[in-house]
Amino acid sequence: MSNDGRLDRNDPLGWNGDGQEDGNESAGADPEERVEDLAAQVELLTEENARLREEYLRARRSDYRQTAAGLLGVGLVAVLGAVAFPSAREVLFALGGTGMFGALLTYYLTPAQFVAAETGERVYRAVAATGAELVGELGLRDERVYAPAPATGEEFSNVRLFVPQRRNYAVPDPEALDSLFVVTDDERERGVSMVPTGGSLHREFESAMADELAATPAGVASQLTDALVESLELVESATAETDAERGRVAVELSGSVYGALDRFDNPAVSFLAVGLADALDAPVTVEVTPAEGRADFVVTCEWDPESVRADRAEVESEAEAQEEVERKEDEEAEA
Repeated sequence: MSNDGRLDRNDPLGWNGDGQEDGNESAGADPEERVEDLAAQVELLTEENARLREEYLRARRSDYRQTAAGLLGVGLVAVLGAVAFPSAREVLFALGGTGMFGALLTYYLTPAQFVAAETGERVYRAVAATGAELVGELGLRDERVYAPAPATGEEFSNVRLFVPQRRNYAVPDPEALDSLFVVTDDERERGVSMVPTGGSLHREFESAMADELAATPAGVASQLTDALVESLELVESATAETDAERGRVAVELSGSVYGALDRFDNPAVSFLAVGLADALDAPVTVEVTPAEGRADFVVTCEWDPESVRADRAEVESEAEAQEEVERKEDEEAEA
């Protein structure tokens, strides 16, 4: 590099500036040959970069097509439900159409194409509107409960969004949440169970994690908020405050890509709730309120701390018992 900052053709990397990097071999090389060698290396690296990019896109396209298959399945189930339940036909047809439309978009809008944030937000508008209509026409409550349940597919986390019908509701067993309409002998458990928008996002978050999931609610909340801002880029900023003793995490969010956070199952809110419910293995209720100050909204996630502590104590007790059994077996084998 010359003193005025321009690239020196005979010394493109500036190795000869102080003579320290210029060994005997390179000192004797023809400058034209060195430039040709460097050009060949640049071309080789460019080809390798293109190959790796294509491999990455091929892997991502495979994941997106599995997600499209899941959405198509949800759409078909809703359409079949519309045939079986004439009283909710309009809502179910709308839900089925949304699922199939989402599958179509997911299948064709692969990572080979850059999708503007506005496009994703417009797709989510249909989901939010359908969810709001479903709640209104079925007379469901405003409460949102994200509860552990069998996943609809491998691309989703083991959490479902339960919208109860009654004020004094009870969260159904995980197996009962496996269907869209939850109807059990206990009327308090009746409502609607849906695949949350954050389910596939959380699955992607888990697969991309370099570290282990934190062992405390505060640690989990920190990991989830970092993912919201840095990897998923669903919000511009997120700050979590955890009170594990009371079973509560309050997250201040601003700059949502998917618009107002108080709409039905907003992906950023859904991702937080799904992540906490999955980590705690317990139902998590969510409340979204406008914030005062620099943040736009405050998302409050709550769970039963006594139930979580009891479950963890039981798991630890079983683990200790298993370790004791294995220790005795090892001692007997050595004897």
